[in-house]
Amino acid sequence: MTILGWIVLGLLAGAIAKALMPGKDPGGCLITMLIGVAGALLGGWLGKVLFGVDSVDGFFNLSTWVAAIIGSLILLLGYRMLTGRR
Repeated sequence: MTILGWIVLGLLAGAIAKALMPGKDPGGCLITMLIGVAGALLGGWLGKVLFGVDSVDGFFNLSTWVAAIIGSLILLLGYRMLTGRR
């Protein structure tokens, strides 16, 4: 998958993670999208390390999307815990 594919996947995964974990985010929409891109990379890496599967087979594979969304949820939760309420 190309860099552009990872960015698009991450943006969409960040939006899905935000929908699955509603609430007020301290960073706003842009930060949530950046967390989605990083989460897509984290999810792909975790899938490979923990389960030994290649979860980055292609843009339209379900395993790629699940890994990206789970990675985005993990990073979004971590970001909320670090920033807290202001």
